[in-house]
Amino acid sequence: MSNITLEDLKPAQGSTSKSKRVGRGRSSGHGKTSCRGHNGEGQRSGNSSKRGFEGGQMPAYRRLPKLKGFQVYSRLNYAQINVGRLDDLGLKEVSLDTLKEVLTIHPTCVGLRVLGNGEIKSAVTVKASYVTPSAKEKIEAAGGKVELV
Repeated sequence: MSNITLEDLKPAQGSTSKSKRVGRGRSSGHGKTSCRGHNGEGQRSGNSSKRGFEGGQMPAYRRLPKLKGFQVYSRLNYAQINVGRLDDLGLKEVSLDTLKEVLTIHPTCVGLRVLGNGEIKSAVTVKASYVTPSAKEKIEAAGGKVELV
């Protein structure tokens, strides 16, 4: 096995190609306008347009409305409460209507979701649209009931 020297190194087969020589006569196929078309800003030397430039047409970033996120009007809003807060309310039955009396809940809320964060000690009947499995487990362990509405 021989030692490899710098003189032996060469690029992989097909990885390099000769640069296109333009402006060398019509027979070369790249003569006259040198593959740049006819006249106009893009054909001049030193041309570089900024990002988003559309040739003078009103660019897309100015045509489109500026939105901060988007709003889905068909989405239903749900009030959410954690299991840990149910004891603090001092209610025997927890539903969306009873929570609206006790807490400030947005009027667009159409249902109640009970989440499983925290601990509960008192028996409470919960009427909700959705109850997480861990929340249901904790409520029933404390002697309460869960009803899906």
